[in-house]
Amino acid sequence: MDTNHITADLPARIRDAERVLVGLGTEWGAGSGRDLKPAYEALAKLLEGKDYFIVTVNVDGQIYDSPLDGKRITAPCGNLHWYQCQAACTTDIWEEGEVADGKCPHCGAPLIPNTIEAEHYIEEGYLISWREYTAWLSRTLNRRLEVLELGAGVRMRELQVLRWPLEKTVFFNNKAHMYRINETFPQISDEIQTKAEAVKENSVEFVEKL
Repeated sequence: MDTNHITADLPARIRDAERVLVGLGTEWGAGSGRDLKPAYEALAKLLEGKDYFIVTVNVDGQIYDSPLDGKRITAPCGNLHWYQCQAACTTDIWEEGEVADGKCPHCGAPLIPNTIEAEHYIEEGYLISWREYTAWLSRTLNRRLEVLELGAGVRMRELQVLRWPLEKTVFFNNKAHMYRINETFPQISDEIQTKAEAVKENSVEFVEKL
């Protein structure tokens, strides 16, 4: 696969797009063992001046420490730096360090990270940003939309949050185009073959080189 032309064409497509939708999979997670700061900085530079939104399945919160606009990010799987009641006695969410003793002010149960790994995941932590995302997405129909799916694998979480919904978005928008960049699973579904390009490469490394 010749990725040279994609490396050259992708920034031009971003510049030409009216809106840009980015999905970040586990290649962009803390578990990758990479220093992600340069990649996030490169992504921010690529999206500079654009009307974009980012959906991430990663819960490490590193993206919020990057130059990317936090108001244009939604993290439906949660954030390790947000906390909830372990017993889920309340839908309140606390930021790291906000409750000094680490216990729920309502019932005294321990506070735990507000992520999908919690036995009783409190979704209020991300719902506001998710509503903003879905409203933004509704305004992309019949707009020149560029979709960058970066590092999303085939775990159910990534399929449900990223791969399947992004494919559906591209399928229904006649002006949409998509790049699926993934080191292991870059395959494109038959339904969007003519509107998408696959790159078999680690997406973090790919973005850093742009």
